[in-house]
Formats: sequence, C-alpha cells, structure tokens
Amino acid sequence: MIADVTWTVFLSERMGELWLRTGEHLMLTGVSVGLAILIGIPLGILAAKVRWLRGSVTGGVGIVQTVPSLAMLALLLTLLGKIGTLPAIIALTLYALLPIVRNTLTGLRAVPTAAVEAGRGIGMTPGQRLWLIELPLARPVILAGVRTAAVVCVGIATLSAFIGAGGLGQFINRGLSLSNNRLILLGAVSAAILALLVDGALSALQWGLKRQRSQGRRGRPALDRVLRPLAVAAPVLLVLLGAAAYAATRLNNSVDAWGAGDSQGPTIRIGAKNFTEQFILGELMAQMIESHADCNVDRRFNLGGTMICHRALVSGEIDLYAEYTGTALTVILKEKGLADPDGIHQAVANGYRRQFAAEWLGAFGFNNTYAVTMRRKDAESRNLRSISDLAKHAKDIRAGFTAEFSERPDGYPGLRKAYGLRFGQVLDLDPALMYQAVEKGEVDVICAFATDGRIAAYKLKPLRDDRGFFPPYQAAPVVRRKTLQDHPEIREALHRLAGRLDDTTMQRLNYEVDEKKRAPADVAREFLTQRGLLNPGDQTH
Repeated sequence: MIADVTWTVFLSERMGELWLRTGEHLMLTGVSVGLAILIGIPLGILAAKVRWLRGSVTGGVGIVQTVPSLAMLALLLTLLGKIGTLPAIIALTLYALLPIVRNTLTGLRAVPTAAVEAGRGIGMTPGQRLWLIELPLARPVILAGVRTAAVVCVGIATLSAFIGAGGLGQFINRGLSLSNNRLILLGAVSAAILALLVDGALSALQWGLKRQRSQGRRGRPALDRVLRPLAVAAPVLLVLLGAAAYAATRLNNSVDAWGAGDSQGPTIRIGAKNFTEQFILGELMAQMIESHADCNVDRRFNLGGTMICHRALVSGEIDLYAEYTGTALTVILKEKGLADPDGIHQAVANGYRRQFAAEWLGAFGFNNTYAVTMRRKDAESRNLRSISDLAKHAKDIRAGFTAEFSERPDGYPGLRKAYGLRFGQVLDLDPALMYQAVEKGEVDVICAFATDGRIAAYKLKPLRDDRGFFPPYQAAPVVRRKTLQDHPEIREALHRLAGRLDDTTMQRLNYEVDEKKRAPADVAREFLTQRGLLNPGDQTH
C-alpha cells in the first residue's frame, strides 16, 4: 500500500512533465517519419524503376542502419555544431529510411505484371500506371514499412535526450545519472506505450485505406462509414493530441522537473553534464539567477560529456554551465596541468576569454579531482595506500572507468604513462553504475570523484596520487561574454556562490541526491536557503 501511494504521488508530481516530454517525443517521431516518407518512397520508386541504381539505393540506406544510434547523434552533433532537435531529427529520419525504401521496392516489384500490362494496353502513361495501378496495389506493403519505421523512431528517439532534444528519454537519462529506477521506468514504460499507440494508429490507417468488397445494394454499414474516416485520421489525431499536450504545459508554464521559475523576463539557458554534481551546480546557478537577476531559466541538463557542453556554449546553444579547471586546461585548451589552483584558474580564464569569448567567474570553492578508488577492505588487505602501490598489482585488477576518463589525457592514458599502470581489464561504465559495480565486486578500481558522497557510503578508499598527476579541478561558472554584456546582473548573482562550497559540503549535497534520492532542485534550494542566498519570496517552491 505504501509503495502504491508513493508511486501515485510520484506520478502526480511528474504528470505535467510527462505530457510535455510525450509531446516532444511525438514531435520528434512525427517529423522524422514524415520526412522519411517524403524521401524514402521516391527512393523506393527510383530503385524499382532504375535497375542499375537499385543496389546503390538499398545499400546506402542499409549502411546507415549499421551505425550505432549514439555514434550517429555524436557525429551529427560534431558536423552541425548544434545540440537539440535538428541533429536528432536528421538521425531519426536516416534510421527510418531503410524499412520505407525496402518495403516500397518490395511492394512495387510484387505488383502483378498483368495489371501493369492492362494499364499499358488502354493507353496509360508510365506515370498514370504508377499512380493508378502500382502504388495502390503496393500500398499495404509500403504502409507496413512506415509502421516499422515509426516504431523504430519511437525507440531511438529516447537517445535524443543525450544531446538536449528532450522527449521521454530525458527521464531515462536522469534516472541512469541519479540511479533512480522510478525515473527509468517512467521513461521506458511511457516510450513503450507510445510505440504501441503509434503502431495502433498506423494500423488503423492501414485498415481505413483497405479496399472493401462490394456489399450489394445496401452498401457499407453506417458504422463502417463513420469508423473508416476516423481510422484514416488516427495518426494525425495522435500527433495533434501530443502537440496540444505540449503546448498546454508550455503555455501554463506548469512544468519543469528541475525547478524552472515563472519569470516572464529574458531566458538564460543553463547546461549540465550527465552526473549528479553537475545537476546540483546547475540548480544552484539557476535558482540564484531566478532570484537575483529576474530571468527565466531554461535548464538543459544531462547534455552528455564535456565536449557536448563546450560546443553548446561556443555555438550559443547554452549561455553557461559549470566546468572544472583541470578539465578545461587539459581537454579543451590542451595544455599541461598546473599544480597551483589559482594559477590554473587564471590560465583557463585567459584561454577561454581569448579563444571562446567566454568568462570564468569565481570558483565555487571545492576541488573535485579524480580519485583512483577501490574497496577499503581490499586496499587494506593488500596494503595499498597510493597509486604507485596499485601499479605493482595492476595486471591482476579489473578497472571500471567513465568513457571520458578512458580517453582523456588527464585520465587513464596519462595515468598509465605517469605510473606505468597496465590493468588486466578496463571497462567503460556510466558514472552512476561505476560505484555500484565496485561495491558489488564486479570491478576492483574506479575513477571516483573526490566530492562524491558514495565514497564513504560504499566504504571505498581513494588512493593517494603520490606523483601529483591529477591537476586541481575547481568548479566554476563559465558564461558566454555576450550573455554577461546583455545581462550584467547575472555576474553579481553568480558571484554570491563563489567560495560557498568546500569539499565536505559538496560531498554532502551529492550524497543527498545519490543515496537519499532527493531531487537536485530541492537539495540546492535547501542549501541556498540555509545560507540566506535567496530572496525571501524565492525560498519555497
């Protein structure tokens, strides 16, 4: 009973956003499938009519299907330099082409030769034969391809949240990042139901367009005459319903799971990477701007890794996000690490000002450096205190690292050179799953974050970086220069956060979200209220 009540409360709190994300998901799917139909059916006709092009057309659309979805999104993100719906729609359209092209080709090739010859015999032109004989006869097969494409698009569209395109995948991404199974289920089950609804609507369309046998003088029953037009309109009605739900939630300004305010002022877009600390920092900045700068905030959280956020900032897709000095120096500016925290902050500030027209504001006050970490009992049993000690046993140890850490120069590649590390096995893991994996013994070592509250909660031990490989990773707001010029009050609002968070405080805030499953918005608001950083009217939500 308690679980049912809790789920009821959870769903009621999320219902507004659920409508919003469903509308976004239908928009992504509808536009992509529509474009795929406009492109795919002519390509299928071309392949059917021009034999020497057939292999090239079918092979080309088939190759697209071999590219993993996330890889396709990442490639388009790099090529277009934009986050959001445009790369998502292009990717979904490409994936929807194969079933539509192949089914169009198959349907046309299955048209009886006698029917085509009969049309030719009564003087029909090739175009008339295509429109009046071949396409009507091939229609059931073509519609089956459209149904397959639509269901595929609903599934792949969940990955679009990775690049800020919204949709039901946003619940799944947040759930994975926060280890929140309810959010994962909300997104996954909703997407499955939506796929069934989309397939059902297209099935109704197929039935509505199906030719009926003559029923004599009485004609079709009255009910049949009513149902068939409704069935033909079912896909359009479904898309309109999604658009209406999306518009209603937006117009009412009633939904934002991250705590967006109701200000009618200018909109500031804040980004965040895909882990808990970034969500909290994003919320801290958003709530301070809403409280002191009289701006509406568009929270574009869970944008994936460093490069996605950086490109979004440079291209103007977001106005600011929280970055780490060590990451900026080694990954973005590609310079060698510095040991002095103030020196590295000044170095990245100068580099960003010069290269990217962006400003680094005052640091929050904590240093979230990487920490090579293992289970405390294992470290004590092997007498491992430093990374140099670990290097002696590395060949017998399984490591689990985030994808970024596995490739970054300030991650495993550099660490391997500095310490001569050669682990027996290295796995790429999601940041949230990484801690669970080491706790359960599925891996032995992880690249933990120094301010993560799960280090203490899971009884883990960070090993000392005795060769000083990792640079300081002080977190600070990075803001586009134009944004600060247009809204100078943002600088003052964010300046109030400078030096407010030490390592222990950040650990505690992360723990509240990761282990107690509290919303980042609530944790951030509680902290700001306790510190007296919000205006009195903004301390409740």
